[in-house]
Amino acid sequence: MNQFNDNYNLNRTDTRALSNTFVSNVFLWMFAALGITAATAFLFANNDVLFSSLIQITPNGGAKVSTLGWIVTFAPFIIVLIMSARTHKMSVQSMVLCYVAYSILMGMSLSFIFWAYTSASIFKTFIITAGMFGVMAVVGYTTKTDLTRFGSILMMALIGIIIATLVNFFMHSATLDYVISIIGVLIFTGLTAFDIQKIRQIGEAGINDGEVMAKLTIHAALTLYLDFINLFLYLLRFFGNSRD
Repeated sequence: MNQFNDNYNLNRTDTRALSNTFVSNVFLWMFAALGITAATAFLFANNDVLFSSLIQITPNGGAKVSTLGWIVTFAPFIIVLIMSARTHKMSVQSMVLCYVAYSILMGMSLSFIFWAYTSASIFKTFIITAGMFGVMAVVGYTTKTDLTRFGSILMMALIGIIIATLVNFFMHSATLDYVISIIGVLIFTGLTAFDIQKIRQIGEAGINDGEVMAKLTIHAALTLYLDFINLFLYLLRFFGNSRD
């Protein structure tokens, strides 16, 4: 961990080099989280004992989410709120611990998609997501246009689809769900470019405090992780082939 902090304690005059270092570390932590999530999801989806701890089969052949399943579903939201609200107060070690725990819990939660969709369509959607994410990451990193205004609009739109999703939880409207999915893809595609630009700007700021930069790295990696996962889940609604 000290080596992780020390990477930022060097005095650098080249802001572009500093930015590249910061962005590279952010992506490394993001990829690490995606790897943990993917491995956990695959493990739970292919182990009947582990999966049955999340989903229980009823006597009539149906299925219901277990208590642990509900905890796994909602715990990541709590962790994100804690990490966002207490970034400056938490230690680097606590940030890393929460980040890894979040990645594992998301993997457990995402094991559900292997029950609903075919493995081939999940893999196909992942590749499509990676391609779209990569393109928008390049756009966000290289564009000279200030995306701040667009970021504000996208955040308001995100709040809107969260509310719409909660409403549709009770309405069960297929049409509204389709519209939400389209808007969700557009929002997280745009947020990817916006967040990458913001991360690049943080790197160029020339902050020399190692602990601060280490925590900013974890927080930025979490932001990109959320962009990728949400884009993947919305795209899965279009490209995922049901097992039914």
